[in-house]
Amino acid sequence: MLKQIEGSHAVAEAVALSRPEVICAYPISPQTHIVEGLGELVKDGSLAPCEFINVESEFAAMSVAIGSSAAGARTYTATASQGLLFMAEAVYNASGLGLPIVMTVANRAIGAPINIWNDHSDSMSQRDCGWIQLFAAHNQEALDLHIQAFKLAEELSMPVMVCMDGFILTHAYERVDMPSQADVDAFLPPYEPRQVLDPADPVSIGAMVGPEAFMEVRYLAHAKQTMALERIPQIAAEFAERFGRNTGGLVRSYRCEDAETIVVALGSVIGTIKDTVDEMRDAGVKIGVLGIHSFRPFPLAAVRAALQGAKRVVVLEKSFSVGLGGVVSTDVRLALSGLDMQGYTVVAGLGGRAITKASLARTFAEAVADKLPPLSFMDLDWGIVNRQLQREASMRRSGPIAENLLRDVGTIASKVS
Repeated sequence: MLKQIEGSHAVAEAVALSRPEVICAYPISPQTHIVEGLGELVKDGSLAPCEFINVESEFAAMSVAIGSSAAGARTYTATASQGLLFMAEAVYNASGLGLPIVMTVANRAIGAPINIWNDHSDSMSQRDCGWIQLFAAHNQEALDLHIQAFKLAEELSMPVMVCMDGFILTHAYERVDMPSQADVDAFLPPYEPRQVLDPADPVSIGAMVGPEAFMEVRYLAHAKQTMALERIPQIAAEFAERFGRNTGGLVRSYRCEDAETIVVALGSVIGTIKDTVDEMRDAGVKIGVLGIHSFRPFPLAAVRAALQGAKRVVVLEKSFSVGLGGVVSTDVRLALSGLDMQGYTVVAGLGGRAITKASLARTFAEAVADKLPPLSFMDLDWGIVNRQLQREASMRRSGPIAENLLRDVGTIASKVS
């Protein structure tokens, strides 16, 4: 059924259609509308049987999720930004225990300085935690990926993050095709846990593991991620066959067949890149875009196959590794090992800064001419950066960086010269 609906509410309905039995949540923008919507469905009896558990923190939310999943309940939660960091210890425990929890991460910048707008630094910070990470490019994908995530998580007995751009997707109203309960039930079978706590057959979980077996435990987590590389596209194909639309999978290419330059990106920015690519194609530039939907496990073979015919690759990142550069770029370079092509990393959109077609077109044109630096920061204000560097070089008590920059751009009053 076609509905004009906010992205968060679309995800809430998709999660409800997946019949979770326990939802535990602590509100943090921009994921709050998702759990609010689910709370309303539980309260009015539309989602039953399901227990909605209010907790006192994000750490508690994941701890409750671990307990309910270990007890054999289909479990869901959601978080963002500092909330994901606060639950980090429990996030690692969930994957280490092999529990099929599904969690929405409404991607948002990490402080300090505090920032509530979108980039990918929160989920990227947890890239090695053992969770599958799936990225949605638009709200239909966000809706569909949650249904697929429950199936994937429960088949492999491992947790899945569905990452959607905060505010850009969570608070955007778009038309989506909401599936029926009957179709979701046919696609997603009732939860049959691979492991469950049973008073009639008591076992311990989370036992201490010493050097004699710890490496093997970690390897098996890696082996499951490798299995996911096969199951993610298979589940996406099964979903497409039943629901009539192709969402999810490992990667998706656009106008890459004869492209000499291919842009790699994750999330909602793919739509803006496609529009820019179309305009550059009309001007005769052979350029395409590769959207990565599965960041963990990272699809090395699929990325290599999609990019190997290009002369140059531009990785557009909404996060970066301070002191090094690109996060996604590192994985892309590994996929392209041994191939002779030019590679560029472009960091953009940090803290919610707008990524415009004009800036993309200018950046891509520089890449096509091989005039782009290996690492660049789109629309960075070098004036205020250099002013702060000069300030620190000239005075010992130069003050806090964030407040200095706000004064420089005129956001707050200042007497500092």
